[in-house]
Amino acid sequence: MSTDETMTTVDSRYREIDRSEWARLAPGVPNPLTENEVVQLRGIGDRLDLAEVREVYVPLSRLLSTYAEHTKRLGAETADFLGEPDSTTPFVVAVAGSVAVGKSTVARLLRELMSRWPGTPRVELVTTDGFLYPNAELERRGIMHRKGFPESYDRRELVRFLTDVKSGASEVRAPFYSHVRYDIMPDAQVTIRRPDVVIVEGLNVLAPPPTPNDVAVSDLFDFSIYVDADVAHIEKWFVNRFLALRQAAFSNPNSYFKVYADLSDEDAVAKALGFWNDINLPNLRENVEPTRHRANLVLRKAPDHTVETVLLRKL
Repeated sequence: MSTDETMTTVDSRYREIDRSEWARLAPGVPNPLTENEVVQLRGIGDRLDLAEVREVYVPLSRLLSTYAEHTKRLGAETADFLGEPDSTTPFVVAVAGSVAVGKSTVARLLRELMSRWPGTPRVELVTTDGFLYPNAELERRGIMHRKGFPESYDRRELVRFLTDVKSGASEVRAPFYSHVRYDIMPDAQVTIRRPDVVIVEGLNVLAPPPTPNDVAVSDLFDFSIYVDADVAHIEKWFVNRFLALRQAAFSNPNSYFKVYADLSDEDAVAKALGFWNDINLPNLRENVEPTRHRANLVLRKAPDHTVETVLLRKL
């Protein structure tokens, strides 16, 4: 089934809101970020400017903060009904989508924006990269070539982490993943201490459970976002990002990908397309894209990386 055919099926579950209409949903709300902050948050290849933040992400952060405030209120009222002390736990937001679609930028941006709202001053961001099995374990299992596919993640550890977060634990630790080393760093961790909001970003965060008796990672989310675009556009963005990284991160002598730093433009494009066609496209088609309909909200991007349409699931 093609992307267009899939969205035709899904559209009846959503309100489709074009960009101009969406931008009017936060009237009078100022953009709290400066141009310099936006530049620092922008990922390689992403087109993100003050207008994009004001028209797309300020309304989105306001919506998320509204959901978080009402969820907190419901938790307090439920505790009162049960005669128990209020033990409201963090509001958990998921950001899913393909490699190179810009989901990391979206997650970082929402962290900054939501932390500026009075009701959610403490916002943490966790990526599921930290829950990949270490390279040595992937090699042992013979699935190093499928890194990023669902089987390459320690799903049980991710579920345990999110369960601890939702239980209100005073401190929860997650593994730390180095994109330079392309591996889990055994001597480093990410520590979460009872934030108001936790944003979880990753490829397969909306995947269903492996068996009906398992807990899905998505069962632990309060709101989920899928960053969407035409596959041909994502492929172009992936190749362009690979070319840009060749001159940046790949040139780091400690980088796992340093062997690609001196490739010619032609060879670099060929290498990027090989990675795309052999790994990222199959993962997108088989595992990531089929979870899109599970999201509460879909950000649909245009060829220039800007958001052109928002799909909001009907209540």
